[in-house]
Amino acid sequence: MARNSRQSKILELISLKEIETQDELVAELKAANFDVTQATISRDIKELGLIKILSENKKYKYAIVSSQAQAVSNKCMNIFKECVISIKNAMNLVVVKTLKGTAGMVCNFVDQLSLPQVLGLTYGDDTVMVIASDLDDAYMVQQKLNDILI
Repeated sequence: MARNSRQSKILELISLKEIETQDELVAELKAANFDVTQATISRDIKELGLIKILSENKKYKYAIVSSQAQAVSNKCMNIFKECVISIKNAMNLVVVKTLKGTAGMVCNFVDQLSLPQVLGLTYGDDTVMVIASDLDDAYMVQQKLNDILI
């Protein structure tokens, strides 16, 4: 019973706050009268399938992956960072040049971001084309993708 209530509290906390580390999660749980250790939290994180994603504040936070709200894993983000050569605007398009043979993975990553400005994507061997509705949206997409590279 204690495990279920603790794990429920963890899910509640990560939905309300941007929690970056296990130590922060331990502190939050202790503030909520749960006596836990970092090792216990580590097991809970694994059991719950939590991952770290990039938040709007450009910090990593714990999140749960669900079929409705996909979260982008660190591994996918690292692949994006390693494979992208350049990101440029061309009117309402954002052209992402990649290492040969990696455009499909990069396209999938950008699609998982679920950016509201993106109308669609397509890719070849070393190029991903992101389609936005206008120049302003394309610029916003370019900025967001460049922010991930940093």
